[in-house]
Amino acid sequence: MKLRAGVVGAGYLGTFHCEKYTQIDGVELAAVADTDEGKRMAAHKRFGVPAYASYRDLEDRVDIVSVVVPTVHHYEVAGFFLKKGIPVLLEKPITDTVPHARRLVNLAGRSNTVFQIGHLERFNSAIRTVKNMITRPVFIEAHRLSPFTARGTDVDVIRDLMIHELDIIFSLVQSDIVTIDAVGVPVLTDKIDIANARLTFKNGCVANVTASRVSTERMRKIRLFQKDSYFSIDYGASKVHIVRINQGKQPELGAEQLDISREDSLFEEIKSFVHAVKTGTEPVVKGVDGLLALESAFRILAKIEKNLRARDYPGHATPPA
Repeated sequence: MKLRAGVVGAGYLGTFHCEKYTQIDGVELAAVADTDEGKRMAAHKRFGVPAYASYRDLEDRVDIVSVVVPTVHHYEVAGFFLKKGIPVLLEKPITDTVPHARRLVNLAGRSNTVFQIGHLERFNSAIRTVKNMITRPVFIEAHRLSPFTARGTDVDVIRDLMIHELDIIFSLVQSDIVTIDAVGVPVLTDKIDIANARLTFKNGCVANVTASRVSTERMRKIRLFQKDSYFSIDYGASKVHIVRINQGKQPELGAEQLDISREDSLFEEIKSFVHAVKTGTEPVVKGVDGLLALESAFRILAKIEKNLRARDYPGHATPPA
């Protein structure tokens, strides 16, 4: 019997979730929900499935669900399905506040329900190729730059863009943050639009992370240095440049370029979610991973806001964590 999949939120990204579910063996797209009549009817017409105004109408019609709604609604919608024991793939960031995120993680644990967070870069083919080669990074530098669009501006750039890098860095460093230094400013919105954070970890690793949604160019790159090797990863181009020290009487640098076949990261993410549900295994990106990334994002934001207040920058106060 096929798993019945539902998608809550039939906007730009939600439509892609619908599309991917139709491409996975053993799964059928069973229903969509969106409060916007135009969006839900467009999904109904395109995918030929029932479309509802309320996510609650999906309860008895789906076995798994993607929640692709504005962040402020994540807690309410994801919580509804987790309470019913329905596995949830929740887009990032996990929620709008840390307490809400903790409650969702605890709820999923109590109900023993698969709860995956949509940190998409974990499924990028370049990252997946080199993940096991990166053993103990000591310095990381990451840039995620994007031209301005209205989509995603319900949150600051840390939770909108930088949170991707935070999740990747935590998955590779496997250590707690000791100190954070951060700067940032609003440019085109009333939230922080460009930010830089320097993170020092308990194991000695240092990460320097920059995110901007007001750039004239698009960049998604991360560089990692560890003993005897260096990795430069271009997410967008799916390319990896590796430099290693070849040991010998006279050590030499050896370089190689990996041209990696591009994969559909969203398709791989959703396929992984389905696999976790079918096999009863933990998802690749667990709820606790989303919680850790969000906690760190708020710590960075708080540091930025403190610096803005010290400079008497108008109109900014730290939002509740």
